[in-house]
Amino acid sequence: MGAVIEGKLRFCIDRGGTFTDVYAEIPGHSDGRVLKLLSVDPSNYDDAPVEGIRRILEEYTGKKIPRTSKIPTDKIQWIRMGTTVATNALLERKGERIALCVTKGFKDLLQIGNQARPDIFDLTVAKPSNLYEEVIEVDERVELALEEEDNDDSKGLIKGVSGELLRVSKPFNEEALKPLLKGLLDKGISCLAVVLMHSYTYPKHEMAVEKLALEMGFRHVSLSSALTPMVRAVPRGLTATVDAYLTPVIKEYLSGFISKFDDDLGKVNVLFMQSDGGLAPESRFSGHKAVLSGPAGGVVGYSQTLFGLETEKPLIGFDMGGTSTDVSRYDGSYEQVIETQIAGTIIQAPQLDINTVAAGGGSKLKFQFGAFRVGPDSVGAHPGPVCYRKGGELAVTDANLVLGFVIPDYFPSIFGPNEDQPLDVAATREAFEKLAGQINAYRKSQDPSAKDMTVEEIAMGFVSVANETMCRPIRQLTEMKGHETKNHALACFGGAGPQHACAIARSLGMKEVLVHRYCGILSAYGMGLADVIEDAQEPYSAVYGPESLSEVFRRETSLLREVREKLQEQGFGDENISTETYLNLRYDGTDTAIMVKGKKTGDGSAFDYAAEFLKLFEQEYGFKLQNRSLLICDVRVRGIGVTSILKPRAVEAAPGTPMIERHYKVYFEGGWHETPLFKLENLGFGHEIPGPAIIMNGNSTVIVEPHCKAIITKYGNIRIELESATSSVKLADNVADVVQLSIFNHRFMGIAEQMGRTLQRTSISTNIKERLDFSCALFSPDGGLVANAPHVPVHLGAMSSTVRWQLKHWGENLNEGDVLVTNHPCAGGSHLPDITVITPVFDKGKLVFFVASRGHHAEVGGITPGSMPPFSKAIWEEGAAIKAFKVVEKGVFQEEGIVKLLQFPSSDETTTKIPGTRRIQDNLSDLQAQIAANQRGIALIKELIEQYGLVTVQAYMKYVQLNAEEAVREMLKSVAIRVSSEKPESRVGSSVTIEEEDYMDDGSVIHLKLTIDADKGEAFFDFTGTSPEVYGNWNAPEAVTSAAVIYCLRCLVNVDIPLNQGCLAPVEIRIPAGSFLSPSEKAAVVGGNVLTSQRVTDVVLTAFKACACSQGCMNNLTFGDDTFGYYETIGGGCGAGPTWDGTSGVQCHMTNTRMTDPEIFEQRYPVLLHRFGLRENSGGNGLHKGGDGLVREIEFRKPVVVSILSERRVHSPRGLNGGQNGARGENYLISKDKRRIYLGGKNTVHVKAGEILQILTPGGGGFGSGV
Repeated sequence: MGAVIEGKLRFCIDRGGTFTDVYAEIPGHSDGRVLKLLSVDPSNYDDAPVEGIRRILEEYTGKKIPRTSKIPTDKIQWIRMGTTVATNALLERKGERIALCVTKGFKDLLQIGNQARPDIFDLTVAKPSNLYEEVIEVDERVELALEEEDNDDSKGLIKGVSGELLRVSKPFNEEALKPLLKGLLDKGISCLAVVLMHSYTYPKHEMAVEKLALEMGFRHVSLSSALTPMVRAVPRGLTATVDAYLTPVIKEYLSGFISKFDDDLGKVNVLFMQSDGGLAPESRFSGHKAVLSGPAGGVVGYSQTLFGLETEKPLIGFDMGGTSTDVSRYDGSYEQVIETQIAGTIIQAPQLDINTVAAGGGSKLKFQFGAFRVGPDSVGAHPGPVCYRKGGELAVTDANLVLGFVIPDYFPSIFGPNEDQPLDVAATREAFEKLAGQINAYRKSQDPSAKDMTVEEIAMGFVSVANETMCRPIRQLTEMKGHETKNHALACFGGAGPQHACAIARSLGMKEVLVHRYCGILSAYGMGLADVIEDAQEPYSAVYGPESLSEVFRRETSLLREVREKLQEQGFGDENISTETYLNLRYDGTDTAIMVKGKKTGDGSAFDYAAEFLKLFEQEYGFKLQNRSLLICDVRVRGIGVTSILKPRAVEAAPGTPMIERHYKVYFEGGWHETPLFKLENLGFGHEIPGPAIIMNGNSTVIVEPHCKAIITKYGNIRIELESATSSVKLADNVADVVQLSIFNHRFMGIAEQMGRTLQRTSISTNIKERLDFSCALFSPDGGLVANAPHVPVHLGAMSSTVRWQLKHWGENLNEGDVLVTNHPCAGGSHLPDITVITPVFDKGKLVFFVASRGHHAEVGGITPGSMPPFSKAIWEEGAAIKAFKVVEKGVFQEEGIVKLLQFPSSDETTTKIPGTRRIQDNLSDLQAQIAANQRGIALIKELIEQYGLVTVQAYMKYVQLNAEEAVREMLKSVAIRVSSEKPESRVGSSVTIEEEDYMDDGSVIHLKLTIDADKGEAFFDFTGTSPEVYGNWNAPEAVTSAAVIYCLRCLVNVDIPLNQGCLAPVEIRIPAGSFLSPSEKAAVVGGNVLTSQRVTDVVLTAFKACACSQGCMNNLTFGDDTFGYYETIGGGCGAGPTWDGTSGVQCHMTNTRMTDPEIFEQRYPVLLHRFGLRENSGGNGLHKGGDGLVREIEFRKPVVVSILSERRVHSPRGLNGGQNGARGENYLISKDKRRIYLGGKNTVHVKAGEILQILTPGGGGFGSGV
């Protein structure tokens, strides 16, 4: 495949969103020909890749090829192409019109997804739109057999593809489906995505749907079982919809491309890049594998030309473009993921692990609330940055232009009305001068003696903030997999990347940057380095052991034969085919599967997948699980057709000194430098260039900063070596530097996020690892919150009172090596399952800050399994309550002490023995994970102190709080102005007063009198008038009300400010002692966290007139017996707002935990899910309609104890401004004799096999009177 045919050209093409890059190998030329074209230029040509090939062929042959005629192919050996056609169609929602076909009862499954909302502070709950227009339901059902059922034919059991036993409880009804399919064709929809329950193991029903649909005239059918035969209906179904949506668009584009050549490219080898870094012929190139086509080329490009040849270090790929930056990692093999989220849609297929950040050359620059902000909004290609002469806004490219990082002389003159003018430097400086006026006026208001910042200092500030924005995901990508970022080299490519490379590498502690000679077109060049890939996979569900491994071998043999045949059909001989086998393995009881690659053993014995899994698991998660079975989920093989087409070519050694083209003024930290400019084509192997310098590499500008040195390598690439430089920040008197403020905001939030990732990685329980029911934070030495990485809003700001309580309790008795544990509500806790682990941190014997992590433990004892009892009346009935305990004392883990506290809870009633935790090993493991997360935070803050010094770090801990305070003050002032204009009677002097109240289902009232001072931007939340402590468990500790207030304020600010103590500085909260928002320390509180928190939020948001009430509940469901327990919270309808309809079927406000996939739910627990969908018309009507609640119907297949803890079963979620109320929730038990029994809002029931629980969650209120 790789032999060069004399006199023929070879083309590698990357058709990107803005530019199309072409790299051509031309006979007789040692260097390739590089061409860059606009991807869309309809006035000049129809298709950029075709135009690129036409122009190069004209040059080579010397013959004119008219654009109207077909392109001759006699001089073309092969074409390889990556394209963003699929990505763009997905982002812009311009794919094919499609319908979705699902099992009856699951019409809304893909719309609900995992029910989590994308941005927890976005009240509009904006979710990406569905790809499908219509949904039809198939009357069919497959059930998995229970463990106790044996292979008895009389029970109608059959073995699925995965080896699991199942029964077809409802055969496929073809006659019922026909009219539904005809209805779709009548509407003009002829493409179909199909996902049926358990089709991963029983695909026959999906195949029957496909056969019928094609017979009836459908053009394209995507089957979930054929695309990704893996358990989990939601990602599999979403993948099928992506494929159905994009494949017709891709096929249309490819057939158009091919038709432009004579003989339809019949004799030319044409291959297309897939998301997994492999190539595929046109016939096998489909939508779900095409979304990362372009970025994958870049990863192949840098990995195959730099790793091993230029450095032995692992590489971080850094591809910075106009609107976004792609980050990846390579350490000798491609890092792949099976599932990723792109444009809001989950795609389940093997793909390279590429993380995209919304920061690029086009990221907008803003000055807000006294801090520099870069992105995530982009100016786009039209109108683009200010310098593009189209009336755009300031962007990162403008900052680089002002600093001299972009040289107009070397940038195409394609701007202005006639597209012949250079970049507009004057307009850019003018826009920066205007912004400088605003920034300097603000700084003077803070500090009258502040010296004005120059335009250059401001531009440099924005570039520094942009760099920090891009460093955050790089740290996450490496650290969350257990690798040290500083031990990598930065492989930099893309249009804008080399301008930022030195600064980013320095921030990350790296010493080496590599810039490929083709860095501007590396994605195109990578197409020529890639191999042809064929993947095949089968689900196989079994316990890992000798018997299952022989079945694995049988399946592997069959799959290997399949991929070899496909590669042989494409012309590969056996000598050019290699294969890889993978087993997808997980521990029993966890959802964390790892795709383990088999390796050849020296003695020919079978490879030990289990040992490799344990090694990988421990590397990524930091621990091993003892006495747990290993489960096989899938067998996968990968066939590789080795093409070895492009080979790195060595360049001539350099004679003499490097030739300087000319000098330019470039601004670095500290001022302007006369900087020499070199052209890469005039440099040779061995040339060394000290910084500062500019190297022009085609269209890419490589900036070599001061204290760096560029060396031209043997292969003509640029290696930049960095000297380590310490970062110093000059501290003014009590005033933050506006640039450093943004950078420290990023660094503090990054630390809290990395603590969270460590906790998620090292924890065992489903609640923390999969449902993400945890939060991590760091605090100043007085216990004030500095940064909080929240997954669950009810934890917001609440940990600060926990830390302060401990500080007061322990006083001087805190030592280095101590770790504290607490969960008691009176000590700043929320409810007992939420255990907080706090580590004080010392520097030279002095307490300098705290780190803390709070996680929901599935079991802490109490009167019911799962520790969420519906009927608890006192705190001791809810489990182990710990006010203060040193779980680690002076570095020693106090296992005996913590086990005693958890296993033997004390009760006030000596006669009653309350059960302790039923899962002590899980508790200990998760506590150790929390300690590890805190240690990670400490290490990162110590790095920060090493970099900047303790005085600076502590000063900025204070400044970020002041910054958040200012943002909240500005928001409160604007709210006061709005309210007083709408209700003039509410204003007295500078104060505006609003009163609001709402009721719990038992009639207890939450009363709020909110007073806002419009001049000072201060608010007083007075809950006087709230009902006393209740004889039930929906009492809420004060920390819960604080969390609700801080959550509401952060939603209303609507800017990405860090969540810290500053948010509450302009706020006073008064809660009457003895009320159910400030109960006694004996009160039961388990429902306060999950129910009352939602009602407090509704009261606060309706007081601000922000939006109508949401479902106001978390619908807590637990069930189990002595052998297992299960817990979930169920979403509902969101309240509508002044300009938006409420979102349906989603987690609202104070929670955002995920829902278990229906197939996993049925596979792991003795249940059948009959229905999971939207509760139609349950949202309140109005000018804007409230979101609909959900319906969940669960049949239990064996006797269990079921507990439901819910609200809004009596009082409806209220509408606002004339909008109607949402529907109340309802809970029913349907007995075997079909009686429907109402359970009320809170109940525990002993359910028999065959009985059905039906939960209807509340809808959201409407906003505004409907017309």
